[in-house]
Amino acid sequence: MSEPHGTKEAAYDVIVLGAGPVGQNVADRARAAGLSVAVVERELVGGECSYWACVPSKALLRPVIAVADARRVDGARQAVTGPLDTEGVFARRDRYVTDWDDTGQAQGVKSIGADLFRGHGRLDGPRRVTVTRDDGSRQVLTARHAVAVATGSRPVLPDIPGIDEARPWTNRHGTDSSTVPARLAVVGGGGVGVEMATLWQGLGSRVTLLARRRLLPRMEPFAGDLVAQGLTGAGVDVRIGVQVRALRRPDPTGPVTLTLDDGGELEADEALFATGRTPATDDIGLDSVGLTPGSWLDVDTTCLVHGVDGDWLYALGDVNHRALLTHQGKYQARTAGDAIGARAAGRPLDDAAWGDHATTADQHAVPQVFFTDPEAGSVGLTADQAAAAGHRIRTVDLDFNAAQGANLYADGYRGHGRLVVDLDREVLLGVTFVGPGVSELLHSATVAVAGEVPLKRLRHAIACFPTVSEIWLFLLAAYQRDRDTPQTASA
Repeated sequence: MSEPHGTKEAAYDVIVLGAGPVGQNVADRARAAGLSVAVVERELVGGECSYWACVPSKALLRPVIAVADARRVDGARQAVTGPLDTEGVFARRDRYVTDWDDTGQAQGVKSIGADLFRGHGRLDGPRRVTVTRDDGSRQVLTARHAVAVATGSRPVLPDIPGIDEARPWTNRHGTDSSTVPARLAVVGGGGVGVEMATLWQGLGSRVTLLARRRLLPRMEPFAGDLVAQGLTGAGVDVRIGVQVRALRRPDPTGPVTLTLDDGGELEADEALFATGRTPATDDIGLDSVGLTPGSWLDVDTTCLVHGVDGDWLYALGDVNHRALLTHQGKYQARTAGDAIGARAAGRPLDDAAWGDHATTADQHAVPQVFFTDPEAGSVGLTADQAAAAGHRIRTVDLDFNAAQGANLYADGYRGHGRLVVDLDREVLLGVTFVGPGVSELLHSATVAVAGEVPLKRLRHAIACFPTVSEIWLFLLAAYQRDRDTPQTASA
C-alpha cells in the first residue's frame, strides 16, 4: 500500500514514528499480528544506521582491516605493496548505502502491508499524530492501539567557543565524505571516535585522536589499552587526558585550530567530534502528552513509556537510552511489536524476565563490537559493573596466543580475553574479547551469557581445531584450574 492522497485524517491500529531499522522491525511485528500500520519518516527510509552509521562505516572500515589482516600473514604481506584505492573504498561504501537512495527500503516497508507517510510526524495529544509534508500540507493520523517512537538520536557538539565557525564533522561527515583530509583531529575516545580514527588513518589521513579519559571507557580497561596500542602502531597520534577548550577557523576553506586544555594547539584540515548523542525527541510533540521535549524516554520491559496513561505510547531504540546500538533497538522493536499485538488481542503478556514480551537482555546481555584494529567486542557486565551490582565474581584472563588457531590466523597474533564468572551460580556475567577477527566470536559469548549456560556444561562445547575460538577452551580450563583460588573483583 502507498500513502493515501487527498485524505486529511486516517486511522490505524499502530503508528510508527521513524523508519529506520527499529521502526521497520516494530512495524513488521505489528503487521504479523494482523494490525494495520502507518510508518512516518521525515528523512531517508532506513535511518541513520543505513546511511550514516553502521552500514557505511563498516563498508569503509572493512578494506582497512582486510589490508591490516593481510599484513599480519607472511606470504600475504609481501603482496600488499601500496596504499588503499580510496576511490574503490568510497565506491564500495556508495553501493552499500545505495547512493543514499531509499527507494528499495521504502518498498520494503510497503511490502509488509504498511502505509508509508513521508514528512515530519509529531504527537498531537493521545494516540494522535500530525504529519507535515515538505510542501506544508498536513495529514492527521490516529492510532487505535499504539504509537511507537523510533526517531533515534543525533550527535552532540560541545558548547565551546568557535564550534560554529569550525564547522566540525560528526559521524555523518565521517561516513559520507569522499575526500581524505591530509590532517584529521578526532575528538572522543568512544566507539565512534576509535572507529573513525582507524578508518581515516587507513585511508591516508594523519590522524590525532583526543580523549578525555581512556579509550572505550565502558569496556574492560584492557580493551581501550589494546585499541590504543593498535592505533598508535598504525600511526595515529593518540592523546589521552586531553580536552578541547576552543576552536577557530577564520577562513571557511582553511584549516581548523583546536585549543587544548594543556595550553597547546593542534591544527588540522578537519575536526571530527564524536562526543555523545542526544535523543531526537525535541520536535515530536512530547509536550502534547505531558512529556518533556528533547528528553530520553523512560520505558518498562515491554518498552511502554512511563508517565503516559493508557498503555499506548512506546519508545524503541536510541530514544529510550537503554542501549544505543542498532541490534539492541531491533530486539526491542520485535519484543514491543509482539507486546502490542498481544495487548490489542487481549492476550496475557509474557513479560517476566526472559519472557516473549520482555527486553531482559537490555540489562544482562548487550553485545557490542568496535571494528578497530584490533577489534574489541564484549557482552554483559564488566568486572567492575558486576562487583558494583553485588555479585561474587572471579575474572579469568588469557592472551589469545594460547590458542593455536589464533597463531595461524595471524603471525604474532595479539589479543586478550576475559570471562567474568558469577561464583555462586557458576555462569558467565560478561565476556570481553580484543584481537583480530574477534567480532565473529562474540555471538558464542552472547549465547553463553544470555542463556546463563553453566560452566560445567559450557566446557562440553568444543571449539574446532585450529580456530581462534579455541580460546574458549583455555579460558574455561583456567577457571576450572583456579576456581578455588581467592581473587578480588578488580583482578
